[in-house]
Amino acid sequence: MLIDEAFLPAILTSRPMTDDEFAGFCAEHPGLFFEVSSEGELIVMPPTYFFTGVRNSDLGSQLTNWAKKDGRGLATDSSTGFVLPDNSRRSPDAAWTLKTRLGSLDARKRDQFLHLCPDFVIELRSTTDQPRLLRDKMRDYMANSAQLAWLIDPGSRSVTIYRPGQTSEVQIGLDTLAADGPAAGFVLDLTSIWNPL
Repeated sequence: MLIDEAFLPAILTSRPMTDDEFAGFCAEHPGLFFEVSSEGELIVMPPTYFFTGVRNSDLGSQLTNWAKKDGRGLATDSSTGFVLPDNSRRSPDAAWTLKTRLGSLDARKRDQFLHLCPDFVIELRSTTDQPRLLRDKMRDYMANSAQLAWLIDPGSRSVTIYRPGQTSEVQIGLDTLAADGPAAGFVLDLTSIWNPL
């Protein structure tokens, strides 16, 4: 597959794939990242730009450090794929899943794409992201039982907060943001997200 970066992210049609087929397809195209929407669209994304990578790394480390201290769940990074109950395939920039939910899974299945939605997800808007695709992604998380989701936009210094059964809430110019629900106790320092230098 050859797609000019100027046309990414791109949306393609594809036949449904098993986990092994999807992993094989991704391996055939190592320079690209793929997700599948709840409508079955194959979304092709470019690698992230430098500052997006810096911000993603910061988000992931903050969540991982907290998860290790808290002990109730496990944090994952942006390369982790989840198959949501609606069969969409999503890779949140950072996510956290309660260990109690993982314990009920077959041990062999835990080292594959997890067929569940994380309890808490964080998405970071990059300059290449299309707003509609991000809104769809956040909608997919909430429709598939995420308990809390944050969409962070460094360009506007805003965070859109999603909770089940509630209208999304936008916070602007915060220096820190405290999670609630199952991830209560996690506090994200946004100062280095707004200004990585």
